[in-house]
Amino acid sequence: MKILIVDDEQLARDRIKDLIRRSGAKHSLLEAGNGLAALEIARGESPDAVLLDIRMPGMDGLETADHLARLDRPPAIIFTTAYDDRALEAFEASAVDYLLKPVRSERLIRALDRARILGASHIRKLREHDPARRPRTYISVSGHDGIQLVPVAEIRYLKADQKYVCIGWPGRELLLDEPLKSLEQEFGDRFLRIHRNALVARHLLESLDKRVGGAFELRLRGVAQPFAVSRRHAGDVRKALKGSVLGLEGVRPRAP
Repeated sequence: MKILIVDDEQLARDRIKDLIRRSGAKHSLLEAGNGLAALEIARGESPDAVLLDIRMPGMDGLETADHLARLDRPPAIIFTTAYDDRALEAFEASAVDYLLKPVRSERLIRALDRARILGASHIRKLREHDPARRPRTYISVSGHDGIQLVPVAEIRYLKADQKYVCIGWPGRELLLDEPLKSLEQEFGDRFLRIHRNALVARHLLESLDKRVGGAFELRLRGVAQPFAVSRRHAGDVRKALKGSVLGLEGVRPRAP
């Protein structure tokens, strides 16, 4: 098997590699020190299994697993961690196994055997029918320069652009190969549908104007270009704007 070992500590990666080599099995070993590097390697190398630490700086192992699950050939995920308080979340992420550090050789080999037996097709079906998938905090976008991680909290708008979705991010736009509908389902609490081809960040709503001829335009804070709002969604935008204004008026400075 081709195995990717992901941990922000070099010593932890070295120990896992040593345990695998001592087992005598002929595996091809890859390694990464963070979630972004893991995604880059996985897209290029298509590992069969990923041994993934949960607590890492930046994007943690649970979210990294979610991005890995979206690959055309998703690997089996085996979490490795020094803490036992994330086991439920790990199995909700369709993990094959959950190993506590220091990882024991026999448990590691058993987990890798399970990953080999399941195979990629079974892993894919398992992930597709996972109802407990949590919303991402980053969106990974592939480009000529590799993978770009976009913090969801910084996205201003999402607009359908032919077969892609254009992500509006401070200072630039990126193209994402995911359906707008699935993004709305995942991030509906954060983004508001204003048109059949557009979602906007709820916390940036500024004003809704009615133009000559009856067309509606929405302005977002920090975005120069206004957005067309369909008549069908104008009422939802008004309600969201009203709620935003009421929320701001309800904020009072704390007494010193």
